[in-house]
Amino acid sequence: MSGPNGEPHLSLGRGEEEEREDGEDHNGFGEAEYAAINSMLDQINSCLDHLEEKNDHLHARLKELLECNRQTRLELQQLSEGEDGENDTQRPEPDT
Repeated sequence: MSGPNGEPHLSLGRGEEEEREDGEDHNGFGEAEYAAINSMLDQINSCLDHLEEKNDHLHARLKELLECNRQTRLELQQLSEGEDGENDTQRPEPDT
């Protein structure tokens, strides 16, 4: 049987009928199963937090790199413009 999103139904313990007889929830999950699911969700949440931190760090580094590249490009552009101006003044005028 599939779950609401098409995932297969996983049985984490005894059969559903047995669990109902033991007084557990009608959906087949007892305290141990809920604790296991909560533990897995905590681990997933921890991994997602770690990934988010890494993503934030990479984003900050990329912004720094972008700014550094901008500054370098501007400096090269200014040097190029300065050299063009010097070359214009040093070139001899063509004879007419």
